[in-house]
This record gives sequence, structure tokens and C-alpha cells, in this order.
Amino acid sequence: MTRKEKALEAFDGGLNCAQSVLLAFAEEMGLDPEKGLKIASGFGGGMGAMGGTCGAVTGAFMVIGLGCGNASAASREAKLATYGIIQGFAREFEQVHGSIVCRELLGCDISSFEGYGEATKKNLFKTECPRYVETAVVILERILGN
Repeated sequence: MTRKEKALEAFDGGLNCAQSVLLAFAEEMGLDPEKGLKIASGFGGGMGAMGGTCGAVTGAFMVIGLGCGNASAASREAKLATYGIIQGFAREFEQVHGSIVCRELLGCDISSFEGYGEATKKNLFKTECPRYVETAVVILERILGN
């Protein structure tokens, strides 16, 4: 199964967008999948269903951190390099979809009862969100070189 298929299957199975993207890379990057799912659990729906940065994007940021991030304060170069990779990812995702912000991507603010209801009624979580998960995985594979 490809990473993209794994991520989409996870999302279709009920995991949030951040969890789905992180899960597709977790094991091969040395992260216990269960721990990864817990870490990413609060990032869906634009970080805690607040409509902020798309969960597929924040999940990708976590993957980038796993692959390139620093683990000590002394690793300033790694930290700056990671920031650059994250910024590049965000620019590319935004070029494809017009934004990295959940409420802008969905065209409604899911942090409100009305906005969440609108997204559900329009079936956006089933029609739009999988596209964001897929894009995140595709960009990550290219950026990480695998």
C-alpha cells in the first residue's frame, strides 16, 4: 500500500487529516504509530476544529519535523533548515489549493456550530478534505525524496 493510499484509508476510516498524514510516514520515521496518532489527534479541523491551519498541513509539518527537525537547542542550523522546508511545503500546498487555512479551504468556519453543520451538509469532509490529505502526502514524498 502506498503512503497516499494509507493516508486516505486512515482518513476514510475516521482519523482526522493530521493523523492520517502523520500515520502514512510514522513507522518508517521511527515513530510508534499509536503515539503519532495521539500527538496528531488535536490538530484536525484546523487545530482542534478551530478552522485554523489545515490538519493535513500540520500533519505534514510533524512529518517534516520527524525527518529534519532538531532535537536540541544547540542544533540551530537544523531548526532553521526545518523552518525553510516547512515554509516551502506551505507555499506549494497553497499554490495547489489557494490557502493552508481550513476555513478558507472549506469555505465555511467549522469552529461554529453553523459552519460545521454547513460543511457536513455539503459533504466537505468527504469530498474536499481527502484532496488535502492526498496533496500533503504527495508534496511530502517529493520534499523528503522518497
